[in-house]
Amino acid sequence: MTLIRSISGIRGTIGGAPGEGLTPLDTVRYTAAFGTFIKQRSGATAPRMVLGRDARISGPMVRDLVVGTLAGLGFEVIDLGLATTPTVEMAVPGEKAHGGIILTASHNPGQWNALKLLNEKGEFISAEDGAEVLRLAEADSYDFAPVEKLGTVRSVTGWTRKHIDAILDLDLVDIEAIKKARYRVVVDAVNSVGGTVVPALLSALGVLEVIEIHCTPDGKFPHNPEPLPENLKDLCTMVQKHKAHLGIAIDPDVDRLALVCEDGSLFGEEYTLVACADHVLASRPGDTVSNLSSTRALNDIAERHGRKRHASAVGEVNVVNLMKQVKAPIGGEGNGGVILSELHYGRDALAGIALFLTLLAKSGKSCLELRRSYPDYFISKNKIELKPGMDVQGIVDGMQDKYRTQPHSTVDGLRIEFGNTWVHLRRSNTEPIIRVYAEAPSMAQADDLAHRILSELAQVAGLATA
Repeated sequence: MTLIRSISGIRGTIGGAPGEGLTPLDTVRYTAAFGTFIKQRSGATAPRMVLGRDARISGPMVRDLVVGTLAGLGFEVIDLGLATTPTVEMAVPGEKAHGGIILTASHNPGQWNALKLLNEKGEFISAEDGAEVLRLAEADSYDFAPVEKLGTVRSVTGWTRKHIDAILDLDLVDIEAIKKARYRVVVDAVNSVGGTVVPALLSALGVLEVIEIHCTPDGKFPHNPEPLPENLKDLCTMVQKHKAHLGIAIDPDVDRLALVCEDGSLFGEEYTLVACADHVLASRPGDTVSNLSSTRALNDIAERHGRKRHASAVGEVNVVNLMKQVKAPIGGEGNGGVILSELHYGRDALAGIALFLTLLAKSGKSCLELRRSYPDYFISKNKIELKPGMDVQGIVDGMQDKYRTQPHSTVDGLRIEFGNTWVHLRRSNTEPIIRVYAEAPSMAQADDLAHRILSELAQVAGLATA
């Protein structure tokens, strides 16, 4: 069993002993800590909290524990029921709430669940706020309400429709162009909340035919739910079988988007943001933002529009903070996460779908032709395992000294630039591991660069081999 306590939320496998998995006791403890934090910060006697969940089998149980705990603290709980992560993010300010909790372990398998924590803006809490929540939990520092001041629970429907309508109202979304294209689209929603939401969006956008696979929101994931190539074989096959124009895959909470071209080939998870940024930067002022481990193709597309790509540390909250700082209209992460600032500051696969279909329709290209219009880059993902007790940061610093004359960034670990290739070294916060990502115009080049850096890391660390 696993329980991961981090500044961005609490994530773990269901069952086991308290403190070793996401048990009922752990769920209550960390919900109480977050509720106490929100209550203290807001100063409200009956603060308001928005709650939503994906379709995981453990969702109803975790929901009941969270609702009961918040009511015990005196909260007014607004329960959206099954809702995507971006929908909950929009509902928090929409309901004038003081915070939000999303019950989802995102791309993790079905035995996992998590508490994702939002501030009053509907954005993930900061590192400082997350640290305070963990401190309250460790101290068991809560003050529950007396019987006459217990909280209330109110079920609210309609936020999915409000979310879709907000997307349809964007002038960046051209419904008429999408209708004229008469698209046939296959959707794999991994039997979670996107199984109802994505088809509803596609119908509203005027897609001619929507073919659904794995769209029953019962939480019985038919394959690993992370939208990676090895998990999208069913989708690729069905796109070809139905002669569809496009395949769409989302993760269980609908904040990541992967696309499949008409021939069954993958558009590329890294290129979801690239395409959406291409569309947005054509009609909005400002630069774009992604994290340091995202593809250089975004740099190239930004430059086509006379703009710049700014690099943040890994993590959605870091991308959002930099987007606000540079006033970027669009940003995100290379895992298929698209953030459109004028809609809300959170990764939103629904917004990504609407932007992509508009770009595709107005370009007159097929999905494959659009993908071929972007430069090719390939990322090799590796890691080096070190011995317990080693000075991991010292090893990274040693690599920085070795490449001190090479353009590099230390915003998040160490990223070293080599012309049109780069390598990113990030230490793990929980294990003696350094993750090594390398990108180049071919996979062979990316692998060669990664292996060279791994070998040099081993030498700096005093290990015999990488």
